[in-house]
Amino acid sequence: MPISPFRTAALAAAMLPALAAAAPLTLDQAIDLAVQRSAAVQAAQAGARGAAEATHAAGQLPDPMLSVGIDNLPLSGADRFSTARDPMTMKRLGISQEWLSSGKRQARRAAAQAQTDREASMALAAAADARLQAAWAFIDAYYAGQALRLGTVNERQAQEALETARARLAAAAANGPEVLALASAHGLAADEAAELRQLQAAAQIALLRWAGVQPEDLAPPALPTVTEPEFVAAHPAVVAARRDLELSSREAAVTRTMRTPNWTWALSYGQRSGHPDMVSFGVSIPLPVAPSQRQDRETAASLALVDKSEAALAEATRAASAEYQTLSGDARRLADRIMRYESAVVVPAQQRTAAALASYRANQGTLTALFEARHASLEAQRKLLALQRERARTEAQLAFKPLVASGATR
Repeated sequence: MPISPFRTAALAAAMLPALAAAAPLTLDQAIDLAVQRSAAVQAAQAGARGAAEATHAAGQLPDPMLSVGIDNLPLSGADRFSTARDPMTMKRLGISQEWLSSGKRQARRAAAQAQTDREASMALAAAADARLQAAWAFIDAYYAGQALRLGTVNERQAQEALETARARLAAAAANGPEVLALASAHGLAADEAAELRQLQAAAQIALLRWAGVQPEDLAPPALPTVTEPEFVAAHPAVVAARRDLELSSREAAVTRTMRTPNWTWALSYGQRSGHPDMVSFGVSIPLPVAPSQRQDRETAASLALVDKSEAALAEATRAASAEYQTLSGDARRLADRIMRYESAVVVPAQQRTAAALASYRANQGTLTALFEARHASLEAQRKLLALQRERARTEAQLAFKPLVASGATR
């Protein structure tokens, strides 16, 4: 279904109240906006509309031929160049029509429809690519924001630790090396936060490029699950190969019909001055004098293209199945890593922070040890976010790479 500017404007207008109210932008909203505003999708849909228009003309008869002329005009003698004196001179008006059988017209219409379906699948492929790119941009922007929150917390804690250490140094409760260590840690934390802001800005620009909006907050990405048969059947390469096979089969059928020649009938009316007018009617029939060297060769060539398309479809199907198994295996392993990392690294790091805080409050631990524990806990959470981002990108490829029929919902 083509995307109209009015529909795009309506969707954008529907999004404005949510954005104005600072509501988090969801993954589905970002994907819908990306598909609506994608110029590649609009170009592919224009190609599909053009192919659909050509389908209507494919099954029609060729245009009739109108002929006008003068027959037997004298070139010498007393009647030279006269159209009225010689009885053989005749003004002629005729019409001719090449006739295609209904089977040939149906075969051509089917081939044109296969071409239309192929163009439509290209439009769906462009939409699928826009969905995937928008999903990746959304995921990157979301996790960049989460990482920046951790970096901001780390920077704030480093600043608080440094101020506390300076106050204790002034009260002779801390030593100079501890203050210098915390000052260096604060500088590193500030630099890490600046780097994270830079990464978030780049991710937001990528999201703006696809969705056309740059919201202040993003909702956690919710990704649908896709089974292997669904993934393989709707994989862009598989769909394209299937459409190519259908097109080559239809074109082979058209080539096969060419073994039967097209007849052409002609009707003409001749006018003579002073003599009776005449009517002529005739039929022209091509004579295939060497079908084994021409028509049969063309048919064999088209059938070879069908075999080629069948092999390409089988190869694309195997490649899509292997891709699904690879991606789903990566997603499962990442899920296992996330669970293991959270229980074996993140939780102990949080417990270490709690122990360091209790020790510091009991005047049995140093401020540096407390900051190091907090920093280690934040670093563990950042690594966890990186794993979650990688898993989300993998699952997004599984969910959004397959083609979705126009108007269908996920």
